[in-house]
Formats: sequence, C-alpha cells, structure tokens
Amino acid sequence: MGPTPRILSFLSLTLLLLIPITTMAERVPEKKPDQSSSSSSESESAVHIVYVERPQDMEPEAFHIQTLASVLGSEEAAKEALIYSYKTAASGFSAKLTPQQVSLIAKLPGVLQVVPSRTLQLHSGPGRLH
Repeated sequence: MGPTPRILSFLSLTLLLLIPITTMAERVPEKKPDQSSSSSSESESAVHIVYVERPQDMEPEAFHIQTLASVLGSEEAAKEALIYSYKTAASGFSAKLTPQQVSLIAKLPGVLQVVPSRTLQLHSGPGRLH
C-alpha cells in the first residue's frame, strides 16, 4: 500500500516551504571589485544556517545580530555577516562564517544547531514532466 494523498500533499508542502529557505541562504552579496579581503579567514568562510531558540524578550533579528556579534566582535561585523533572519517557520539566521566562528557560535546558549547551507536540486522540473 502506497502513501496516501494526504501524506503526499504534506510532503509537497514541506518541500515548497524548505526550498526558499535554502535558496535565500545562498544569496551572499558579492564584494565590489574595490573591496579587498581583509584576512585569509574570510576566504575560508561559508554560509551556515544557525538555528536558535525563539527569543522571548527581544525581536528575532536583534537577537540574531546580538548572537553573531558575540562571536564576530562587533554589531557592525554581525550585520555584515548576516544574510537572512528566519522568523516565521523557523527561528534562526544564515550568515557567512569561518570554521572557527562556527565552533564558537555552536557553544552559545540558545543555539540549537549550526549547519552548512546547501542548495538542493529537484529531480523534476519543467522539462522533465511527462
């Protein structure tokens, strides 16, 4: 006996909700040609999604910036590294982080999980439906 239409509908909806999350997290603003890299650690940074407990006493984005600033050293650096704040379906943010920053932020109170962002390719598309 195969999956019921209700389960298939739920799985389709789940995929539709997750795809924008992964694609938004991959949108990293490119540096302008006149901006030079200040350190070699920036070249090894990658986009990560940081899942956090939903903050009770402050706005989610302010909490995300505060969490990042505690690792990056300043609010300005946190705002520059922050790519997207997730406030509705999930509580967290995506940011460009070095491996050392990932280790530090993963140990902070309220941080549930830090995962590398990845883009998933769908197996079907406009040209594949027959």
